[in-house]
Amino acid sequence: MPGKEPDPKPAQDTPAAGPAAEAAPAPPAERAPVPAAAPEPGKPTAEPPGCPSQLAVEDVNDNSVSLAWKAPEQTGSAALDGYLVECCKDGTADWVAANKELFLSTHYTIHNLASGDKLQIRVKAVNASGTSVPAVLEQPVVIREILEPPKIRVPRHLRQTYIRPAGEVVNLLIPFQGKPRPQVSWSKAGRPLDPTRVTVRNGDRDTVFFIRKAERSDSGQYQLTVRIDRLEDKATIDLRVVELPGPPENLKLVDVWGFNVALEWSPPKDTGNAPLKGYTVQKSDRKSGQWFTVLEHCPRPSCTISDLIIGNSYAFRVFSENACGRSATAAVATELAHIRKPEIAYKPEKYSGRDFSEPPKFTQPLADRCTTRGYNTQLFCCVRAFPKPKIIWLKNQMEIREDPKYIAAINEGVCSLEIRKPSPFDGGVYTCKAVNPLGEASVDCRLDVKVPQ
Repeated sequence: MPGKEPDPKPAQDTPAAGPAAEAAPAPPAERAPVPAAAPEPGKPTAEPPGCPSQLAVEDVNDNSVSLAWKAPEQTGSAALDGYLVECCKDGTADWVAANKELFLSTHYTIHNLASGDKLQIRVKAVNASGTSVPAVLEQPVVIREILEPPKIRVPRHLRQTYIRPAGEVVNLLIPFQGKPRPQVSWSKAGRPLDPTRVTVRNGDRDTVFFIRKAERSDSGQYQLTVRIDRLEDKATIDLRVVELPGPPENLKLVDVWGFNVALEWSPPKDTGNAPLKGYTVQKSDRKSGQWFTVLEHCPRPSCTISDLIIGNSYAFRVFSENACGRSATAAVATELAHIRKPEIAYKPEKYSGRDFSEPPKFTQPLADRCTTRGYNTQLFCCVRAFPKPKIIWLKNQMEIREDPKYIAAINEGVCSLEIRKPSPFDGGVYTCKAVNPLGEASVDCRLDVKVPQ
């Protein structure tokens, strides 16, 4: 990683003698390669490793530079012993080794450099057969701090109000960037933080805001400032510490009708430093004494409860609820709701009856008849009237009274007159008259009685 020593060789942590340290004696420019022994006849000649590739600068500040490269593709006939990093001032050819011992890591940081120097840097790969062709940086490196403006990277969940329950830990990690290392400061409402309540730890790349046990007094807007000289960046963290709300107030039983009950109440005085999410309404049958939830997250301070059982008495209570949870206690109605059986009174409906009254009217008149003496015969007609009419039979305009020779009858409006064993004297004109309070009507017919020869 940039700015760290390579892991394999602890001896690299010692400062390397660079071009800036002119007072100290300069180490040898290169590690003197061991002269290779003359190859024996019949054996292949040993080859040095290939050149390291992609040499690049990872980081530069006012006294060090961090490098990275890739291992050579070919390590030669022998295993790779390590790398040699060398540097010299631009415009000279005095190459100085930056590391006293070889290392196998492909990252290295040269320390104790003089600010403002302009250095050429190269890296060689080394094995038992010798050193490789050096990999040289294309451009000289100027040893100076690269200015990076300060920038706060506020996490997404902190860009809106951050809500925490009372009594819990508040631990916020906020990263930032900037070079050189910026100055970090926290404040609340323009005043420094209380060290007995808030602990702040600032690093090179982030800051930690810590409260061991949050209280409602810790709520508010905290300002984070990251400054480099005259450049600065600010961020605001809105912290809200919430706790359980208080119970609703003034719970009243407004009305009871049928199987229904209407309730009303007032919001709690203490909402727990958070908006209310709603109310939870419960009922209890006085016979069982158990509480059952009938409504959850009710948004209004009133409700109607239905489908109650006839003959039971009910008590009611209401909880308030916010982001921290349900209130510890509830508002209880002082009155019981008695669901009584409704009284049923039968009221017959009144109908306006139709008037069927009408005067007599014959729908079927009498028909003339001819009969033989000594054979019974009947006369028929039909009449319609309401009220029921009185039927009068006449012979030759004379009313037929109680005469056993004649039998008069009426059935469902059909009028009949039976003449028993008529004689020629019984012939003549017969009349049927119907009379009721609304009027009268009559029909006639002729009866002839023949004498057999």
